[in-house]
Formats: sequence, structure tokens, C-alpha cells
Amino acid sequence: MACPLSPQFTARHQGDQPSSSALDLYFECKNLKDKDILSKSDPCVVLHMSNRAGRLEEVGRTEILTNTLNPTFARPIRVRYNFGDVQRVVIKVYDVDKISELPKEEDLLGQMECTLGQIVANRPYVKPLLAKNNKESGSISIRAIEADEESDTVRLSFWAKNLDKKDVLSQSDPFLEIYKQVPGSNWQLIHRTEVIKDSRNPKWKPITLSVQNLCDGDRSKHIKIDCYDHDDNGKHDFIGGFTTTLTELMKPSSAKSGFACINPALTKKKDYKNSGAVYKSKRERTFLDFVFEGLKINFTVAIDFTQSNGDPRNRDSLHYYSQSVANEYMQAIRSVGSIIQDYDADKLFPAFGFGAKVLPSCDVSHDFPLNFNENNPNCAGIEGVLDAYVKCFQRIELSGPTIVAPVINHVAHWASAAQHKEPTSGAHAYQILLLLTDGIFNDMPETKKAVIHASGLPMSIIIVGVGASDFTEMRELSGDRGLLSLPSGETAKRDIVEFVPFRNFKTRPIEDLARYVLDKIPRQVTDYYKMRGLHPLTQR
Repeated sequence: MACPLSPQFTARHQGDQPSSSALDLYFECKNLKDKDILSKSDPCVVLHMSNRAGRLEEVGRTEILTNTLNPTFARPIRVRYNFGDVQRVVIKVYDVDKISELPKEEDLLGQMECTLGQIVANRPYVKPLLAKNNKESGSISIRAIEADEESDTVRLSFWAKNLDKKDVLSQSDPFLEIYKQVPGSNWQLIHRTEVIKDSRNPKWKPITLSVQNLCDGDRSKHIKIDCYDHDDNGKHDFIGGFTTTLTELMKPSSAKSGFACINPALTKKKDYKNSGAVYKSKRERTFLDFVFEGLKINFTVAIDFTQSNGDPRNRDSLHYYSQSVANEYMQAIRSVGSIIQDYDADKLFPAFGFGAKVLPSCDVSHDFPLNFNENNPNCAGIEGVLDAYVKCFQRIELSGPTIVAPVINHVAHWASAAQHKEPTSGAHAYQILLLLTDGIFNDMPETKKAVIHASGLPMSIIIVGVGASDFTEMRELSGDRGLLSLPSGETAKRDIVEFVPFRNFKTRPIEDLARYVLDKIPRQVTDYYKMRGLHPLTQR
């Protein structure tokens, strides 16, 4: 991101889902080299991806297309995408005779390497293929599409419109009953929704059912859904019903046209059409929907330079580093930044410090650019951020106290500017602030206000606690005990803060830190745009 130029810490909550999705990757190549003598090459794409241990494994292959140097492959390769991981991808294109054969290196037409994040953030992602001599050998274009997985469970949300009125002094009190077909043309009740009081246009809570329980695993098997008006005496009035299949229910069109509720006892009436309609709610937009539409994730770093870190020249200082050993601040920046940079087109990252005196001034600054350029605090890439961090010690003096509300409000100002453009701009922009500190904030009331303000903006905050301090108070900011609120009653609109002490990851691969702190980002992004009623301009 180029900023506007201006004058319980390691355990996930039960029920949290990892930011994981299935992707289908489609491939197209141009100007491949010809390996065959009497005809053109017969290309096939083979994809390898790194596992959690960092080792490359073959994930899949496309079909073989015969006699072509410009293939467009119809068969995708399915991969598992995790936002919080650096997923290394190696793609090789071979001239292959049989799909069952192991590709031979002498038949290699070209290869390339990237990350899955780069493929996701660029549709299509186009890159040259390199031959074994490292010379260009054509190009490959990759397009990622989020796959609709045939999972073992389905999540269904229903609402209804214009249901028949069954009560004399009020509207109906409707509920749904869902049945599956069993042998002998009989129906077995498998789920009953809650009752919605006094409404002809109810919206029921989402339900999750196993595909096995719903239709014995056969998505084409009939399902019956009946709607009743609840009566306290147990003699519920039948409003109407319909039959369908899980396949039909999951189609996007079912959210538009709905299903007419028919009461057979009323069909003989001259003007009878139906007793209302039941609709399945639209599929919620996913994080990838927004990324594919052009979502810009802007990354900012803020670093604690208070005296409690210790003199950076001493080995026991949290800011001490050497050419061979990166300190915790540097490790955290590199771990998280290496993920985020794939989603930032210009790779320019603002970086700030707080809690230090910027020489020759004697005043403590809680929001100074690491490059000391007030008009343009951008650093070129993650390495540029680290370079500015290393060099800034020549011009600062560690001080205090630990005040972070100003830097949160600074980034919130950019998020607010992006929000004002949302109604007319096709590409959304979302801010992520990585805030690194060695202790509890001394301006906690102001910080809470800043976080609550930011919760209504396209913004998330990742806080990494460096060192051995007691960070218990940070749990309140991270929403572990519910949405953040003030004594005045003002409450955050959504959870936007993730906090973790770095020490919890000291004995684990550094990639685990990024995986943890970034896990909630996709949900926070979609929660924000859902709150705003905004959707990608084009939907899959």
C-alpha cells in the first residue's frame, strides 16, 4: 500500500474455523517450446505445493493436450488455500505421452515458482516459464476460482414471505419442519426450526445438518419442507409445503425465486396460487470473493521504542540484533509481512514508531515515521521496513510512556478515507495494522476508544507482545471476553483485534505466528463488508 501523501493467547476459541478454502486452479500456456520432431508438444501441467513441513509434494496434474504449443487446459487442479500460510507453489509443464507416466526431466518444457497468495491476489496470474537453462520458454496464466466443496454438512438459512394468516387476533407464528424420504414413500422428520412469533415474513436461525441425515448422502433425493402455524395446544395449523432436493436448494437461483408453499386443501379455490413462499438465504460472500474482485489489503507496522525495551546496544535488549540473529520485533514483522505483501500491489508499507524522542527534539513522539519522512512514511517491501527500523536508532532516544492511540487513529484516518470511497469505488481497500509492544499500554482508555472507533472502519489490528511482560490486560482488547465496550456503554461494532505474546511461539516455527494472528482476518474482512451491506461488484 502506498499511504496517502500528506502536508487466551495461543488457543483458538471453540468453534472458530481456520481461514481455509478449496481453490480450483485453471491453466493456460502460450508459446511453449516444441519438443516433438514430427508434431507439436503434448503439454501437461504438474503442480507441487509445500506442506506444513516445507517439503514440496505433487498436488495434481491437468489433462494432456495433444499437438499444441498454446494449450488451454479444461481440468483444474484443486488445492487447499490458507490465508495465514506462505504456500510455495512450483509448476512444471511437461511434454507427456501418457498421464500415468512419471514426467521425465528431459521432457520439461518450462517451470515457474510463486506463492498461492500471489495467484489468489492476481486474476489471472501470468508469469514466464523458464527452461532448464534458465531462459524463457513461453508463459503460463493461472486463474483461481473458489470451489464449492461437497462437504459432509450443509448450512441452511430460510426465510418466508407473505405466509397465510392463521390466527384471528394476530399474524401467524410459523415454524418449519424438514423431512427426508425413507423407503415406502414415507417421510421422516429430521429437523424442526424455532417458532417466529406473530409474523407472516419470518426469518429463521441458520441450521447445520449432515448430508447423510438430510438425504442419506444422495443430493438428488427428495426433501420435504412443511410450514406450520404454532398453537399452544399442540394442534398446529398447516400453512403449506413443498418438495425439493439438496441440489436444488444449493443453487443460487433458490435465493431469488424461492419455493411456493402449497396447501393441497386450498388448491381447488379459484384464485388460489400459494400460501406464501419460502426462500433459502443467499450464500454469504467469502473473503476470496472480495480478493478476486480486487480487494486491496494495506499493511502498516508500528513499533514500541520505550525505555523498557532496554538499550539496543546491550544483548539483553529486546531491540538488540546482529547479522546472524534477528530480534523478536524483526521476526514478527517478517513472519506476518511475508503473507500480507502478496495482497499489496505496490509493496509499499508505512512504518511508524512510538514512545521515543526523535532527536534533536526533547519531546516524546507516539507516531513518527521510521524513515522520518512525514509526507511519505512508505518503505519498499518488508525488507525496506526492517532496514528503516535498523537505521532509525541513529536518530532516536528510547523514552516513554507506551501510548498507542495516536498511531491507531492515524491508520484509522486512512481507513475512513477508503470507507468514503466505497459506494463509488469498485475495488475495496482494507487496512491491517501490526502493532508490536513490550508491555501494557499506558493509555488503555484512549486505546479502547480508538479501537471502538476503528471497529466501524475497514481495519484490523494485530498486536504482538514482545518480551516477558504480563499481557493479561490485552485480552480485553482482543475480544476474548466479548465485544470491547466503554463504561459509557459504547461498544465495538465487531471484533477487530488479535493479540498474542511472541513468547508462545519461540519454540515453534515462526510461520506458526503468522498463521495464528492472521487466522481471523478473512472473517473480519467479510464481517465488515456484511455490516456495511457491501458486496463484490461481480459475484461468482
